[in-house]
Amino acid sequence: MSIFGSLFTAVSGLAAQGQSISMISNNIANVSTTGYKRTDAMFSSLVTTAGRSTAYTPGSVRSVQAARVDQQGILQQSNSTTDVAISGNGFFVVQDTLAATGETLFTRAGSFSEDENGILKNTSGFFLMGWPLDQNGALPAGQANITSLVPVDVATIGSVANPTTQAALGVNLDATETQSVYPVPAGFTPDFSRSLRVFDSLGTPQDLVLNMQKHVTPTANVTGTVDLTAIAGDLSNDPNILATDQFDITVGATGPVTITLDGNLAKLLSDINSITDVGGNPVAFATVDANGQLQIKARNIGDTLTLAEGAGTPLTDGLGLAAAIGATAAPAAPTLLAAPASTPNTEGWWHIEIQTPAGLTLTSGSINFDGAGQLNATPDANGEVLLSMVGIDFGNGSALQDIDLDIATMTQFSSPYDVRFAQQNGSELGLRSGVSIDNEGIVSIQFSNGQSRQVYKLPLATFPNPNGLQEVSGTAFRESDISGGFNLREAGTGGAGDVEGGALEASNVDIAEEFSKMIVTQRAYSANTRVISTTDQMTEELLRLR
Repeated sequence: MSIFGSLFTAVSGLAAQGQSISMISNNIANVSTTGYKRTDAMFSSLVTTAGRSTAYTPGSVRSVQAARVDQQGILQQSNSTTDVAISGNGFFVVQDTLAATGETLFTRAGSFSEDENGILKNTSGFFLMGWPLDQNGALPAGQANITSLVPVDVATIGSVANPTTQAALGVNLDATETQSVYPVPAGFTPDFSRSLRVFDSLGTPQDLVLNMQKHVTPTANVTGTVDLTAIAGDLSNDPNILATDQFDITVGATGPVTITLDGNLAKLLSDINSITDVGGNPVAFATVDANGQLQIKARNIGDTLTLAEGAGTPLTDGLGLAAAIGATAAPAAPTLLAAPASTPNTEGWWHIEIQTPAGLTLTSGSINFDGAGQLNATPDANGEVLLSMVGIDFGNGSALQDIDLDIATMTQFSSPYDVRFAQQNGSELGLRSGVSIDNEGIVSIQFSNGQSRQVYKLPLATFPNPNGLQEVSGTAFRESDISGGFNLREAGTGGAGDVEGGALEASNVDIAEEFSKMIVTQRAYSANTRVISTTDQMTEELLRLR
């Protein structure tokens, strides 16, 4: 090869170093660009095979760009709740336009904000894509396919009303309250009343009213008409009662058991309360009511109660039970809102009636409290005792509504009525107040009523060779044959990195390194110009030959 070969080699060196300085300048220019990935110049020699071993044929050099896409930039805190960064592998999926023909691209520039239509896009103008979530927060089917992604539109839900579906009420009912009759009559005056505010599907507040009334055991019972507490000492002191008076009691399958009036009122009550079945369980309960009148009850729901004259002197009217002698009191049929888990406490029965603001009764029935003041009912697997109200119509055009009221923490102690808490999961109408992206890549919308709703989840696209991606801009790339195909993954799974909300990934450009490369490139460029000037001098000498 003639001397001109060295000239061509030096020219290729100038071109290669010129490419290198261009890459360095671009890196330095984008040192503050969010998500920018630097490009380095890589040089390779182009060698010409010599025809003869005694003659050298110089080659040339070329520069190729090597993207450092896989190198992480530092994460910086951001004040924007829609800014997001990736720590580890993966790319956000974006689209250059909203049209169906828009190209799908990949980026790590997470400086997203709403455009005029409420769609999130970054500073480069690329629209963020995500999986839409249903009402239960579930991902769509076929989420591995790019067609499962849609533009992240946070303006689709401008307001939200959250209807009440569950509520809980913690109340102590006064155990000293006087028992009323059973069944509780319609239009009764409640011993205790409480309103519970819930919200319908339109976000309108509705006040349900809970009326509660303490009542006698909802079983067979008879009541006398005489104030026995006015009789001093033995009942036999009363001229209407003889010491030999007797009567028989039959409770369900137990009896008849003869009761003899041969002592005071306390003995009479003790004799009746001592009646037991074959298993030794008490079956009758005797007490005096607020008027001093004898009241005899069957303890077990479903038992009948029969009073009959005894074998001795016939029972007189001194107890006020004459009208009940020879008659059978049928068992009451209580409406149970919560079935007792153990033998019902005769002093622990309460009637509950729940009404709408318009006075429509939603549910009514009885509950029982045990001797320890706790609700006598079996809770479900969640520890709740639910009163279910189905198909509530508030009469204002709202959708029919089902509400479960948990009363598991209600108590009955000898203390004044006390409402410990009243809770429900509904809310009034709320307007959109903010948007945020959490560390799982979930896009949530916040509302002025304190509610929030998860609407999208951001996938991370991973590649076998991210450095092989084709650069579209400094922050966006497209898939290529060298990069391999993408896989859509949830953050933190399958080798994908973690999403960091409220942060941005800085450029991975190192200023010190770029200036060092600039010095080397400048010297290399100068050296190649020296080769050209030297070759020029040599050719000038050649032209002087004669």
